[in-house]
Amino acid sequence: MSSVLFTEHATQDGHTVVEIKLNAERSLNALTLGMIDAILPQLDAWEADERVVAILLDSAGEKAFCAGGDVVTLYKAINGEADQSFPERFFEREYRLDYRLHTYRKPIICWGSGIVMGGGMGLLSASSHRVVTETSRLAMPEVTIGLYPDVGASWFLNRLPNGMGRFLAMTGAQINASDALYLGLADRGIASHRREELLQQLTSATWGSGEKTDAHGVVNQALRELEQASKAEFTALETPIRHFAPLIRELMDHDTVEQRVAAVLAVESEDKWFSKAQKTLAHGSPVSIRLIHEQLTRAKHMSLAEVFQAELALSVQCCRHREFPEGVRALLVDKDGLPGWTYAAVGEVEDHFMDALLASPWPDSPLADLK
Repeated sequence: MSSVLFTEHATQDGHTVVEIKLNAERSLNALTLGMIDAILPQLDAWEADERVVAILLDSAGEKAFCAGGDVVTLYKAINGEADQSFPERFFEREYRLDYRLHTYRKPIICWGSGIVMGGGMGLLSASSHRVVTETSRLAMPEVTIGLYPDVGASWFLNRLPNGMGRFLAMTGAQINASDALYLGLADRGIASHRREELLQQLTSATWGSGEKTDAHGVVNQALRELEQASKAEFTALETPIRHFAPLIRELMDHDTVEQRVAAVLAVESEDKWFSKAQKTLAHGSPVSIRLIHEQLTRAKHMSLAEVFQAELALSVQCCRHREFPEGVRALLVDKDGLPGWTYAAVGEVEDHFMDALLASPWPDSPLADLK
């Protein structure tokens, strides 16, 4: 069966709502190159098709929308077990997909239920209507595998308030629906059991025609009503981000990355959420932590296109150095949980190593055509 399914749902007034379903439940719908290459041409065709008024992006199963990208195949390519050109092709195509979603003319509703991490966050953040449910768990945990938050995170994490983006990137901390809405990483909180109801509302709606078509307005109305009907499912959710926001602002208010790391680790807390964030930071890649600092700093005033161009260069370089494959090996391949990081601490990461990672591999970016 195909790893991505396309279904056209006819509306009562002659239009079409298209559903894109990631269909790899066993791998938590991890985003593969095959999925990306199937979706991109369909997006082009639907944008030109006047019948298509909206797109619903969701996934098979209840556990995960998308738990990330295909890092195991990346690992195999880096180690010569697969096509060595795969990393550059994968990242270029993934970022093209993310950029296409960001700039798409028609409404794209992303149903971000369950696990939404890494590449899944790229898809969610790029969609015009970002939905989370009471089961949503959002994170950018690349610090655990020697990478850095990519898929446009240099854009959306930089737009979070009071150092929150840096904290989430450094600690890989998970956030729930309530905190995602609080931070602006999601637009609507809707109960997970109402997905079919959303489809019913979209297909029974009156979309109009020609200049009278207001597709975004129709989608907003449907999501607004379902969110109002879902309030009870969210009342019991804790809000650790909101609770710790003043402390996080204080912890990120330092002049160097070393000082920020030390400040977070020095906090004495019995809170499970914060303690887990500290543990992830303490065991994360020192190179990743430096990369997070450098990339967020460099990208602060970049355009969206420039962000993806910079991320492509950095991601390809990460595949040419040992930190990323070693992190994948320890966490996802051998699963021994014992990565042999290149440096023991953030303060030991040498500038020449960082300079090599941050240098572009090409004179002209393969994404230079993004505008």
